[in-house]
Amino acid sequence: MSDDGTTAEQFWDDRYSESERIWSGDPNTVLVRETADLPPGTALDLGAGEGADAVWLARRGWRVTAVDISRVALERGARHAADAGVADRVDWQHHDLAVSFPKGEFDLVSAHFLHSPREMPREEILRAAAAAVAPGGTLLIVGHAGPPPWEQQDHDHADGHGHHHDMHLPTPDEVLESLRLPQDKWEVLHSGEHERVQTAPDGSTITRTDNALKLRRLR
Repeated sequence: MSDDGTTAEQFWDDRYSESERIWSGDPNTVLVRETADLPPGTALDLGAGEGADAVWLARRGWRVTAVDISRVALERGARHAADAGVADRVDWQHHDLAVSFPKGEFDLVSAHFLHSPREMPREEILRAAAAAVAPGGTLLIVGHAGPPPWEQQDHDHADGHGHHHDMHLPTPDEVLESLRLPQDKWEVLHSGEHERVQTAPDGSTITRTDNALKLRRLR
């Protein structure tokens, strides 16, 4: 529970309740780029939000376990899957990943922007994510390389209550080190930064930098 008395689940439910849709409804570009050539299997989507990634995977033949801390987001994701005709291919699960983690092994484990302004044991969660990858499977971790420009401005000129400025946003090398993986069992397929275009709250278009780490479990 935070200083204001709200739990992480309450925070994210409130965040998603601010409007009918928070995100674009499109899958993350790195997910599309890095998984388009993978044969469909079982996938775990951590921090699934409103379900765009899970639905995209399901439409390509994957059976997806989509996880989020917010029941509001999960309900939206389930509606998205039903509208896309893939409701039977996505299992929507409610988890606070600091407390519980989905069971099983998966051919793909995806964690996109698993950041939170509330305290969250991100490194431990990502180690659990790696442990959930089946032999021969893929782990894809995508994160922000820095706060969005509008939050930095708030931090510099106002009270600084942005989501990311006080949060450590690790590099791909730092993420890889924190996973503590045996080198003889894992192969690094991609590690680096990339730019993407995002719409700011005022409607303007900005370019920001994110990073990605893609690994394959060898055995």
